[in-house]
Formats: sequence, structure tokens, C-alpha cells
Amino acid sequence: MLLIPCPLCGLREESEFTYGGPRRDLPALAGQADAAVWSKALHMGHNPRGALRELWYHGSGCEAWIEVTRDTVSHEFHPGGAE
Repeated sequence: MLLIPCPLCGLREESEFTYGGPRRDLPALAGQADAAVWSKALHMGHNPRGALRELWYHGSGCEAWIEVTRDTVSHEFHPGGAE
């Protein structure tokens, strides 16, 4: 069982959260990005070994989206997206 640090509720069990995926930087919405650019940004993610910034939804708690950094090797969490 993973314990996830919620900034509003404190340390909570993974079962209270829904995984929102890795945090991504998306192309600017200037109307210039074509479908291939958006497809790559949305579907061609990285699978790094080590620190990964992730989004989690605390649906069984404060109902907030939080950003944390999780080590993909040890599964250790760090609050606030700090690496």
C-alpha cells in the first residue's frame, strides 16, 4: 500500500486517490500546433527511472488534484512536486 502526502489532509492511503498520470508540458494554444504535435504531446510520454512528477485526485478526501514527485524505483513520494 502506497501512502500519498496530501497537502490538505496529510498522509493518506493510495486507495483514496485516483491516478491522473504524469505531469506534462503541453504545446501553447496559439492555434499553430497541428494534430501530429498534439498527438505526440498527449500520447508519447516518457517512462523515466527515478523522479517523476505526477498528478493524483483525492476523491475520497478533500477532492483536490495534487502534484507530487514519486520515485519510480522505490515508490517514495515527495509532496508538492519537489524533485
